[in-house]
Amino acid sequence: MGKKLYVGNLSFNTTEESLRNLFQPYGTVVSAQIVTDRYTGNSRGFGFVEMSSDDEATKAIAGTNGTEIDGRALKVNEAMDKTRRSNNRY
Repeated sequence: MGKKLYVGNLSFNTTEESLRNLFQPYGTVVSAQIVTDRYTGNSRGFGFVEMSSDDEATKAIAGTNGTEIDGRALKVNEAMDKTRRSNNRY
């Protein structure tokens, strides 16, 4: 099973294709998704990339975190699953 990565600080001009292309050198990209506002369809400035293995995900984080794409320095880390994320709310 793949490992899902959170990609934050995305430019509103970044496309899913350019996101996929950024991560491909680190392994097989299972999916690349930019989260959009349900009403306007505009990017919300973050997305998710799923790599095919933990090893590839580790390499992708090391290689892309802090990288500039479309003028923005990316924040890349392992995505939290929904139950972990909701339990961290204060």
